[in-house]
Amino acid sequence: MNDLVRQHTALGDSDLEWLHLLVSEWQLLSDLSFADLVLWVPTLDGTRYVSVAQMRPNTGPTSYQNDMVGHLVPRGRRPMLDAALDEGRIVREGDPEWREEVPVRVESIPVRREGRVLGVIARNTNLLTVRTPSRLELTYLQSASDLAQMIANGTFPFPGQQVDMDASPRVGDGLIRLDADGIVQYASPNALSAYHRLGLAADLIGHHLGEATAQLAPSRGPVDEGLAKLASGWAPREFEVEGADGVIQLRAIPLKPKGNHIGSLVLLRDVTELRRRERELITKDATIREIHHRVKNNLQTVAALLRLQARRIGSAEGREALEEAVRRVGSIAIVHETLSQNLDERVEFDEIADRVLAMVAEISPGRVAGRRTGRFGILDAEVATPLSMVLTELLQNAMEHGFGPGETGSVEVTAVRSGTRRDARLLISVQDDGRGLPEGFDPQRTGNLGLQIVRTLVEGELGGTFDMRRRAERGTRVVLEIPVRPEK
Repeated sequence: MNDLVRQHTALGDSDLEWLHLLVSEWQLLSDLSFADLVLWVPTLDGTRYVSVAQMRPNTGPTSYQNDMVGHLVPRGRRPMLDAALDEGRIVREGDPEWREEVPVRVESIPVRREGRVLGVIARNTNLLTVRTPSRLELTYLQSASDLAQMIANGTFPFPGQQVDMDASPRVGDGLIRLDADGIVQYASPNALSAYHRLGLAADLIGHHLGEATAQLAPSRGPVDEGLAKLASGWAPREFEVEGADGVIQLRAIPLKPKGNHIGSLVLLRDVTELRRRERELITKDATIREIHHRVKNNLQTVAALLRLQARRIGSAEGREALEEAVRRVGSIAIVHETLSQNLDERVEFDEIADRVLAMVAEISPGRVAGRRTGRFGILDAEVATPLSMVLTELLQNAMEHGFGPGETGSVEVTAVRSGTRRDARLLISVQDDGRGLPEGFDPQRTGNLGLQIVRTLVEGELGGTFDMRRRAERGTRVVLEIPVRPEK
């Protein structure tokens, strides 16, 4: 709609915003009217109309099989559009049109904002299935007529009340029509079912909806008075009411077709099951985060016990092995600590990599500077845990075997994401400027326990590749490539 309005019309940004507000609401008008809606806006030179939006009803058959958005029609071809635009009134005169052997009643509703008519809504009703209307259909049509008059007067939609139609109640979910005093004139079967779920034992018709709703909700003192006013429909509001056995979502729409408040529409939906599932998910998320928190605490306890044991061992080789185990356990604990602070099972790995780098740098025999370039991004927990161990082993290997006591140097971790959404890859390199690999060293066959862990995790658990070689200038470079899930 933005492109069509800016390309073909003279409307400004504030007018365009009003049309967006209207389009966010007009599914309501379409469903109440059992009719298709097409929004026509006059072009810049005033000789044509351009259709900028279209809506089909959920409550009846469509009048348009094809998409009308973007069509251009010269003035004079549709006299009812001309009359509504020029005279600023709803035009209903005229015989039905025949489209593909289907009779269609056409009406034109001017769209007014601050005294100016911005465009015209063509309301097209398929008459093929017209029958004697029921009480529900008569209420729908009368409510649609009131809303159409408010659009023509410029009092609907309500400024600052843009509605998310995917989340708000729809006409078919449940509808209640109130008079000016808030007394129920009509309640659809779905609306009655929703109120029975709240605990209502009687019929709604003839009762004050605000008072009945406040009585069904748990007592909250002064809040009840506000709830009663909201449910009376005096202001455009959306709210929820929770009773003993259910939750309903309500949306109040005041009706003022001639400027005076004549009543209200209340749309409502039973969201009991939806809210129950949301609470279950919240509880589940909290439980998962608590589990990660406890695992982290247990791992830290294990690391502390290993550290104590290392201090009591006289053998330097045994002490070094336990200290390596402490760092391995610590890297896993970092992942669980991050997961305990998230709402899902995905983590921002850059923070984990930085903490692992800092943790390993503390044990360097020399003065080695560590740094990270690039982004690991967001990774799944099943990838982050083994990858943190791999990174720990590679950094620990570079710090211990690449540099001697008092030597200076640097270790750099680089991460680059590549590939497509279907085949995303993470390329990681760990390189240092230390001593380099000894002659004849084969990283695929030889190496300490740390390299064996790296090979097993990268190739087995992560499904990636591992390569380790001497750098041409000085030091060692390790390259990993693993498949990852794309970031959203």
